[in-house]
Amino acid sequence: MPFTSSLRFLILQNSLPFLSLQNSLPFLSLHKLISANKRRFSLSLSMAATAMDCSSSCVLVLCGKSSAETEFAKSLKSNSTLKLPDDSKVSILLHSEVEKPLEEEPFGIESFMNSLSTTRFGRFLIWSPRLPSTHDVVSHNFSELPIGTVCVANVQFKGRGRSKNVWESPIGCLMFSFTIQMEDGRIVPLLQYVVSLAITEAIKDVCDANGVPHLNVKIKWPNDLYLNGLKVGGILSTSTYKSKKFNVSAGIGLNIDNEKPTTCLNAALRELSSGVYQFRREDIIAAFFNKFENFFHLFINEGFQTLEDLYCRTWLHSGQRVIIQEKNKGQLVENVVTIQGLTALRLFASNW
Repeated sequence: MPFTSSLRFLILQNSLPFLSLQNSLPFLSLHKLISANKRRFSLSLSMAATAMDCSSSCVLVLCGKSSAETEFAKSLKSNSTLKLPDDSKVSILLHSEVEKPLEEEPFGIESFMNSLSTTRFGRFLIWSPRLPSTHDVVSHNFSELPIGTVCVANVQFKGRGRSKNVWESPIGCLMFSFTIQMEDGRIVPLLQYVVSLAITEAIKDVCDANGVPHLNVKIKWPNDLYLNGLKVGGILSTSTYKSKKFNVSAGIGLNIDNEKPTTCLNAALRELSSGVYQFRREDIIAAFFNKFENFFHLFINEGFQTLEDLYCRTWLHSGQRVIIQEKNKGQLVENVVTIQGLTALRLFASNW
């Protein structure tokens, strides 16, 4: 059946053409840059891209969890290894070089690293006040970065989605992309389901850790995140094949603190709890990698079936009825089916 086939054999898109960024001026002051960006961010979304001066410097701040990863960051900086598409200029800083105190820094790098308990994913961080696309950073520099590297941006003005969609993402959204490497191409299409499941479970873990009610974030197939019937996020995965391995760049966008145009996690939390806790980006991303590393291990070693029951409890479509249209000897035949899982449909002879 066409519906079953599209569910079972969804193929990840190949890497899209990289987006370009105008050449940057030499870096002067991260403090001044962030202050200038804050003034820009106050503009409406429709004006944001225009308001950003094309000559603004693009800053990448590098941080590693261990001493070895910190040394690797120093090497990347000294060799000017990291590039943006079209060889646009960037200014690279180590986290230890950032001016102290930096109260304007909305993303708590130290808090993120302290909450991270992984052995691979998320341990090498690239943070930027603003970028065209976090996805472009990790995909364009894939071979230069450790597997599991994550790139986080406060503002993303050329974010990427499926079907080459591009959008602006303001402060208040969690936007990050990270690298994964796989050998079995047959299971690469299922990876986005693992990513989707890990972020929904991570949100629950953060709720538990802070004693607040669970937010019922659901997965809308194949890669959207919904809360109370409204979209709050999405997942994008792209892959390339090199040296008998699949290099996958996975990205997540999640609306944490912007109630417009739909809703956000903190708005939903305020409706459920009178407590003072509000979601922070560093809490969710650390919980995500802690969960994803465990799920990824199960996925690679035991297959997606170990996660499928949990996935089907989390997605929106279990129990939904759909109409499958097929041509049989030149005639169009309609069957009503109920979705039971990613690969399971139940046929109903009766009408709805």
